[in-house]
Amino acid sequence: MQSTKVLEHFQIAVDKEPKSIYPFSPVYHVPYKGKEVIVKKTQKPLERAEALAKYTRFLRANGVPIVTPIKMDTNNPQELEDACYVVYPFIHGKSYTATHTQIYASGCLLGHIHALSPKGELFQIPEYAVYDFTNEEVEESVRTITTHAKRNRVTFPITQLEEKLLSCVTKQSCLKELLLPHVLTPHDYKANNLVFTPEPYLIDPDNAAKVPRVFNLALALLLFHNELSSAPDYVFTVEQWKTFLSGYYQFVQVTEVEKRVWKMALEHVFLDEVMWLMAEVLEDWEKPSQRQLFLSVVHLLLHSQPYEI
Repeated sequence: MQSTKVLEHFQIAVDKEPKSIYPFSPVYHVPYKGKEVIVKKTQKPLERAEALAKYTRFLRANGVPIVTPIKMDTNNPQELEDACYVVYPFIHGKSYTATHTQIYASGCLLGHIHALSPKGELFQIPEYAVYDFTNEEVEESVRTITTHAKRNRVTFPITQLEEKLLSCVTKQSCLKELLLPHVLTPHDYKANNLVFTPEPYLIDPDNAAKVPRVFNLALALLLFHNELSSAPDYVFTVEQWKTFLSGYYQFVQVTEVEKRVWKMALEHVFLDEVMWLMAEVLEDWEKPSQRQLFLSVVHLLLHSQPYEI
């Protein structure tokens, strides 16, 4: 839907059609009643969008700095054609630059969110269920990644990567059957979804889901520095990861089962999140910083022993 049409449904008037500030999904930074707001897609259908809004308000009421839908003269969120949109406040702050303080505080925030995860089905947000990757999907993705790498003159251990990912496919059923602790959480906990005020403030909670807690930690390790120019072009160092965990452990202690399956979980999240990113997002290969991050995250996958929980 045209951006001005979306804004009209929220009774937001603009002088000219705004352009998205995010390349992969419509995200509009516009004025509303003398303030700055963000209009963006959220979960669909409307029932899920409303459940997400209820969940973010719950987190905010319990001390989590997180955006929630603003009060408007019309409904917020709304279902428009085949998508749902929401209006959040625009939060002013500084970008992440990987300081020790920021990393520790980011770990604290994720731990706080996990510690607040409610029991039962209070918010009716879907549960993670992606355990059906095939060898064919891996082989096709690796071929595509190889093409991207050659085109951009990037060299990395593609054979080792393919062997590792194919081994991950065989472990999916084991992970699925384990009774791992699940948490309701924004499952896209990355630095580009935080601003620092100076404490970290979560500005994009729209990928919230009920996921194995250890998967959410694995995603933070693999992709916390993804797609953010002010962040390093490599994954957390071992010392940075320890700093992040020291903040996280102020609120949560992982179980012995989670510790035992950590490496398996890390590999599965790479299969689910990173393989797709490397294969499908061609634009990332054209950015030197993203190419370096890809090399770094592949190296971590193949040499993950120092990264414990």
